[in-house]
Amino acid sequence: MMSEPKADAPNLGIWTVVLASSAGTIIEWYDFYLYGSLAVFFSTLFYPANDPTAAVLISVATFATGFVIRPFGAILFGSLGDRLGRKHTFLLTLILMGIATTAVGLLPTYASIGFAAPVALVVLRLVQGLAIGGEYGGAAIYVAEHAPANRRGFFTSFIQTTATLGFFVAILVVLACRLSLGEEAFRAWGWRIPFLLSALLVVISIYLRLKLSESPVFAQMRQAGKVSRAPVRESFGTRQGLGYALYALFGATAGLGCVWYTGQFYALYFLQSVLKVDFLTANVCVAVALAIGTPLIVVSGALSDRIGRRPLIVTGLLLAAALYVPIYMGIASAAAAHNYVAVTALILAQLIFVALVYGPNAAFLVELFPARLRYTSLSLPYHIGTGIFGGFVPLISLSLVSYTGNIYAGLIYPIAIALMTAAVNVLCLPKSVAVDLSSEFGRTPAAGRQIA
Repeated sequence: MMSEPKADAPNLGIWTVVLASSAGTIIEWYDFYLYGSLAVFFSTLFYPANDPTAAVLISVATFATGFVIRPFGAILFGSLGDRLGRKHTFLLTLILMGIATTAVGLLPTYASIGFAAPVALVVLRLVQGLAIGGEYGGAAIYVAEHAPANRRGFFTSFIQTTATLGFFVAILVVLACRLSLGEEAFRAWGWRIPFLLSALLVVISIYLRLKLSESPVFAQMRQAGKVSRAPVRESFGTRQGLGYALYALFGATAGLGCVWYTGQFYALYFLQSVLKVDFLTANVCVAVALAIGTPLIVVSGALSDRIGRRPLIVTGLLLAAALYVPIYMGIASAAAAHNYVAVTALILAQLIFVALVYGPNAAFLVELFPARLRYTSLSLPYHIGTGIFGGFVPLISLSLVSYTGNIYAGLIYPIAIALMTAAVNVLCLPKSVAVDLSSEFGRTPAAGRQIA
């Protein structure tokens, strides 16, 4: 019979698992978000410059293509992870991401090859999205299936920091290259360095991951002959499985995605594209806020082991919905007065919402699904929620600002999704509890409407 890792599991073992899993996932997010941190800049490199506003929107739309493909990566690699194992699947996604990101660094610009440049860029963004679609679920599940049940929120929260850390590292590398090379050299060729650096980082991460063994839950499940042969059909082809996936999407990941992308990416785009703050200042404000705010994700994950995942998630969603408008009004006023300390503080306030919603979410999702279908069942709603609902925040919000002429109109979308997710969570989802991750269904609905 399969069993949980015990609460007295050796610290060295679990920390090795967390380090190797997190390092690779940070690099994947670094690769994925490099384009995002340069999207406004890329609008002058890969698109016609005769209409700057259209070029920025198209550039942001190209960024969004990576999100559209993420659910397909979730199905492909989720199925592989449930059939072949966690370790080898998220090793494959890491290699795929590294190849695509390095290729972006070698890509000719619009000035060299015309429209072939943006087409090639979109293709590489699709490959990146496919890879990230299989990475997060594998890493989160791998750590959770090693972690003691009473500290699962704490240990999986380190995986939750990887997206923010990847974004933070991307900003730091871009800023370092731009400051050391100068504006002219960076625009001519220096922008390629952050992408080419990915090749070295991926090699280091592959070395770390090759030292890992398979997840104990999956290894015991395979030995017992309980591995699913058709995880996609079993996950979404039954009323119960589909019900759990839909509740995960509309009661957790949709709001999570919007809060995450509003507090970080939209904050950056709002400064640059709406308020016309210069590239360097905007990126420094976001980078400082990320450096201060990221540890709060771990604090939130640890707190969820004591008071539950659900109260923190709902609180973060409601705070975001209530405070986005005054926060962004404050950012506009502070930027106009060149008070960038206040701008940074207001971005940091949004990272508190991110921590509350995002910190407990890996454990929350892992505990929702059965071991034999966990990779597939978790990955799809996660990447629809964060990749589609969240990933389109910059495009939808900037488009609303452009269409209405109201600089705060872009907040309508993330506020609406946060409120919807909080309502579904309160009315429909069961309480999150530490459960045996080898069980058939992670938990029994204990509050709200029952899942069919």
